[in-house]
Amino acid sequence: MEFISVFDVIGPNMIGPSSSHTAGAASIALLAKKLFPYPLKKAEFILYGSFAKTCLGHGTDKALLGGILGFRADDERIRESFKIAGEQGLAYSFRTDTVKKMEHPNTADIMLESTDNRQLSMRGQSVGGGKIRIVRINGIDVDFTGEYSTILVKQDDVPGIIAGLSSTLSKHQVNIAYMRMYREAKGELAYTVIEADEQIPNEIIEEMSRHEHIHSVMLLQET
Repeated sequence: MEFISVFDVIGPNMIGPSSSHTAGAASIALLAKKLFPYPLKKAEFILYGSFAKTCLGHGTDKALLGGILGFRADDERIRESFKIAGEQGLAYSFRTDTVKKMEHPNTADIMLESTDNRQLSMRGQSVGGGKIRIVRINGIDVDFTGEYSTILVKQDDVPGIIAGLSSTLSKHQVNIAYMRMYREAKGELAYTVIEADEQIPNEIIEEMSRHEHIHSVMLLQET
């Protein structure tokens, strides 16, 4: 039986009526913002299942946009996220899809584009009590929550990458809680997700990024 705390039942501090449809939505989008720390030009959202059906009544659209603007689930500015996005010149759009069947009913796709034309696509699930899971990055299936300090490595699927990443973490005495690799196909593009029990020194990211087969390294610090 999965352990559920009293805080999972009560839910988090939040703006809006629903821990799943509002707080979880904001947290998904805020994590996308942290993974994509560039000046934003455009944000597109696709809402599925229950998200799609209740987005207006529960403010899921405002929460998603607020998260992209950098607002936490309890930030009162979420109520004004449309206005603030307009003031910042951020183009945004929402679509709903009630036909496509997803693994979880509270699912959203987020597509971001920066002012220098970088792009990120991410799929997140709001799994209850304000908790979330990220299940896809740029078309590759992944699985992490953002509850730990997390390194997300985009790499070529070649021998020696995992050993090199582990060696770097060991050298800096970072204890690995979970480490998983996801790939498109053998020898193609892959992602390694590393979750740690502690704050991760920034110099680790710089060191990992020097490897010729690593495309990018993104860091999410536990807060």
